Amino acid sequence: MTTVPDPEVWARAALSRLAEPDDVSLGAQVDDRGAAQVLAEIREGSYQSARIGSYRARLATLDVAADLARVRGLGGRLVTPGALEWPGCLDDLGPRRPLILWVTGEGDLSLLTRRAVAVVGARACSSYGEHVAVDLGAGLAQRGWTVVSGAAFGIDVAAHRGALATEGGTVAVLACGVDIVYPSAHGRLLSAVRRGGVVISEVPPGARPTKSRFLARNRVIAALSRGTVVVEAAIRSGARNTAGHAESLSRPVMAVPGPVTSPMSAGCHELIRLGASMVTDSADVIELVGALGDDAAPERRGEQRAHDGLDEPTLRVLDALPVRQYAGLSSIARVAGLDDPTVLQALALLTVRDLAVERSGTWRRALEHGQPQVPPRGGAACHGASGPAQ
Repeated sequence: MTTVPDPEVWARAALSRLAEPDDVSLGAQVDDRGAAQVLAEIREGSYQSARIGSYRARLATLDVAADLARVRGLGGRLVTPGALEWPGCLDDLGPRRPLILWVTGEGDLSLLTRRAVAVVGARACSSYGEHVAVDLGAGLAQRGWTVVSGAAFGIDVAAHRGALATEGGTVAVLACGVDIVYPSAHGRLLSAVRRGGVVISEVPPGARPTKSRFLARNRVIAALSRGTVVVEAAIRSGARNTAGHAESLSRPVMAVPGPVTSPMSAGCHELIRLGASMVTDSADVIELVGALGDDAAPERRGEQRAHDGLDEPTLRVLDALPVRQYAGLSSIARVAGLDDPTVLQALALLTVRDLAVERSGTWRRALEHGQPQVPPRGGAACHGASGPAQ
């Protein structure tokens, strides 16, 4: 037996067919009087809006039962504000929140978006951008974060694939119906996303993607996430549009730097110049969007070197040691500008750490790996002189 949806759910499904996404006026009226009342007013022609004509133009082709059957045939469902699976973060959009979400996939949208990051960027990305996006997606997923993106060519698909490669959760937000594969090359990707994740849209089944729907979709990507990372973007791009929505929601905006000569990184550099946080890996991202203290990025350290941690007098003695000749204590002390006892103490430490080599009461600096061994002329020599060592 077919279950008849709640009248409000039915009305929201109908309105998602009649209106375009991000209709602020309609959203405010639905929040105020309910979807069923607004739909009734549109049918009667009494709804007060300049867009009443466009709504009524679609009434003739309205078939909510067919839309519901289509999405259920995909194993999908409807998620409305207040439902258990509805992400509360979308309510931050106010009257701009979606009227309804058409959802397919095995994941739970509410659970997936409790710890989620949007990773977006250029469709015509470089190999550098693709590599970074895959690494970000994988790194976020490995630490239990969901990757949210738009399943488009370029950075979007790379971020989804990074998350999927580590069996992490990911959410694909479409600008078309969930029954449409767009781009057509991404059928296998969307199928993979649905296993453990979800594919969602605020437009009903059969709806084709348009430029305005892509732009409206970006606010949903930003709202579902604790922060938005732009990996590569031109000065004018949809990714920067998503970043603008994140900023308006007071969510962190992050950007990955690239070559200053690359047009695909120009938008990222402009975002950083205007205040976006520069990030280079998933640890940087999680530190900005995660819990204070618990998700701090590890301290970055350069290459560990043998002389790290030496005090200033010992470093002066190390610098005073000749490389190819042996020098006596007084010669080393003179070059270092230190007294003999201090130099002797430093030489002992340097010898233990294999930074100095001692021979018959004279010392030289230990050769670094790969440095050619050059025998001293005439045996041990005075530091900076040709006579015997002191």
